[in-house]
Amino acid sequence: MRLGPQIPMIAAMFRQASLRAVALLAFSILLPACGGDTPPPRRATSPTATVSSNDEPLRTTTVPLTPPPPVVAESAIVIDPVSGRVLFAKNADAQRPIASTQKLLTALVVMDSGSLNDPVTITVEDTQCEPTKLYLKPGETYTRGDLLRVLLVKSANDVAKALARDVGGSVEGFAQLMNRKAASLGMRNSHFVNPNGLPNATQYSTARDIAIASRSAWRIQTIRSMTALKSTTFRLNNGSVKTLENTNKLLKRVPYCDGLKTGTTDLAGRCLVSSGTLGGRSAIVVVLKSNSANVWNDSEKLLRWSLERPAAVR
Repeated sequence: MRLGPQIPMIAAMFRQASLRAVALLAFSILLPACGGDTPPPRRATSPTATVSSNDEPLRTTTVPLTPPPPVVAESAIVIDPVSGRVLFAKNADAQRPIASTQKLLTALVVMDSGSLNDPVTITVEDTQCEPTKLYLKPGETYTRGDLLRVLLVKSANDVAKALARDVGGSVEGFAQLMNRKAASLGMRNSHFVNPNGLPNATQYSTARDIAIASRSAWRIQTIRSMTALKSTTFRLNNGSVKTLENTNKLLKRVPYCDGLKTGTTDLAGRCLVSSGTLGGRSAIVVVLKSNSANVWNDSEKLLRWSLERPAAVR
């Protein structure tokens, strides 16, 4: 059979078949995008929050729009307790007595020691202190939790001694636990010798260090809820009930104030650690060595300044 005359015709047929195949293939690829049964793929949406590599949300801090107000307190600091950012500082690293504000550290050590349901029996030694007392009597028994609540609301020094002896074996033993806890938190400029803040020449801290302790206490819901109480009741072993008002007057002056602790001695002056939460933002304010006429105003001004007019998120 001679193929010579048919070769051009066969080649043309192959070219036409190839073109039809390519056309069919292209049509099959484009069909879904042109309204066939298969819906077009959805656009990927951005996540609602940026997360870090370990899936924890990134923390943001807001800063006030205006300069900080002047305060009488010799030392002061304002921090964001979520991010830890310092918003304002005045002589924040000056060593000074801090009075009963150090009971926040006492509370942290008590929380580390075990169950708050454990009983504490009062001894004669516990009652030997001044000036603020609950007037507990030797032989009475209360739970750690009830005593801790009274410590943070009323700042009773006999309660502080009872908790210290129960947890540390003695006031001296408890002070060692306080210094160990302070070091673990990064409080590098502090030394403690008792659980209540009563004057001692070798006991001192700073506004920055007490802010560190306050931030740790603020993060513990049990402590935070106790310091937020405007008042509380305490049932004595004899059946009588005492109603105790919180020493922190800012709880009644600022609607969003929710803690933390007062402190007063002649050497320390008037001291206050206050916290507040407003519009999803929080702040902790520490003022040390203020006076009776200004301690509440100093703290209120700084708390309102830090929370009421925030700038854009940074």
